Amino acid sequence: MEPQWERRISLWTVICAVGLFAKVCLPLEVSVGKNNQVTALNGSDILLQCIFTACIGFEDVTFSWTYRDFNSSYSPEDLYKGTLKDKLSSPKPIEITNRNERMERVQLVPSNATKDYNLTLLLKNVDFSDMGLYTCAVKNMKEKGAKHNATIHLWVVDKLKEADNTLTLIIVAAVGGVIGLLILILIMKKIITFIIKKNSDKKKDCLVSSSVNDNTDNASKQENKAKPKA
Repeated sequence: MEPQWERRISLWTVICAVGLFAKVCLPLEVSVGKNNQVTALNGSDILLQCIFTACIGFEDVTFSWTYRDFNSSYSPEDLYKGTLKDKLSSPKPIEITNRNERMERVQLVPSNATKDYNLTLLLKNVDFSDMGLYTCAVKNMKEKGAKHNATIHLWVVDKLKEADNTLTLIIVAAVGGVIGLLILILIMKKIITFIIKKNSDKKKDCLVSSSVNDNTDNASKQENKAKPKA
């Protein structure tokens, strides 16, 4: 029979494992990227990103893309509807009866290259009437019909604003100036060290030469003293 303390340890291990799994493993999540504010140039094509993840995997997924004007209080209009069997399969479109002009300019660009699944929508020939809210919604039957969605705010402009690089240029110039100053200091240090070493070598040569001369003079004096007088 298993001792009581061992049963307690086993139970505690299971509780910790479940808690850790709950922290790491997140439920169904839909994302449109780091920034949901998207600006498009009038007449261009734009990709509206939608990526969903499911910790325990997914099966029999249904998804949709809808559009609604910024100031509209009406129900959103359908742009695309589809189903997805599993990660290895390709999305299958669901027919939408009430079609509109905008639907003719959208195309799904799916991808399962990563651990997530990509349901990005391509909107072609964007114009000012396309400004509004684009919502990507996903429902995963493997998570008991869990639902999640994310929305992109699309803005259309005639001309894209040029990025202000003033701050970047100031930072680059400051960093370049500091690096240049450090290089100059290193060069000056080497020059000063070289000059000091050169002077030190000259002093040593002078001392050696002086010492030799002194020794020579002393030797000559001693020789003169040693010679007998005639």
